[in-house]
Amino acid sequence: MDALKLQRRLGVTPDNQIGPATLTALFLRFGAKLDVAQELGLAAAVHFRTYGILDAPLRLVHFIGQCGHESGSFRYMEEIASGADYEGRADLGNSQPGDGKRYKGRGPIQLTGRANYRADGATFGIDLERHPEIVAMPSIGLLTSCLYWSRTGLNALADTDDGIAIGRSINRGNPRSAKPANGEAERTAFTARVRALVLG
Repeated sequence: MDALKLQRRLGVTPDNQIGPATLTALFLRFGAKLDVAQELGLAAAVHFRTYGILDAPLRLVHFIGQCGHESGSFRYMEEIASGADYEGRADLGNSQPGDGKRYKGRGPIQLTGRANYRADGATFGIDLERHPEIVAMPSIGLLTSCLYWSRTGLNALADTDDGIAIGRSINRGNPRSAKPANGEAERTAFTARVRALVLG
């Protein structure tokens, strides 16, 4: 990745390091408010390296494109809908009354369902099942999004530039689904904007 070119396009000090300042500017460019962008940028400077998202430009392009779409241009770290539609969903582990609303989508990729909150919490050593609301914190939400990205093999799909499969994995749970992801055209358009900035 040409860090200097990206930094010049973003208008930040060109130090050739993709760190918090550059990533904050990237989130700002794609819609995040300043305080959210700063928190996302700080977290991304750590987690993007841990999960290999900065290892190749296309990984960054697709991650920002998909997450930008899912989170309404990084404006929403919690699903706008109540979550009532998830009530009683056994596939999400929502086994108790109120689980649909309690474990609704949060974070840039919208972590959803008691079972997923429990599994991610066990991975991080954070009791997300007991405290699901903290996933709406931009830094925690970004961490869960990076874990999902890694766990489902989306770096490999990004390496082949398969945005359609990535979107279907995120929204349908299956990259080979014949059914389009919700907002598939919008996902593609958002990712194209990121591509133009990152790759030039």
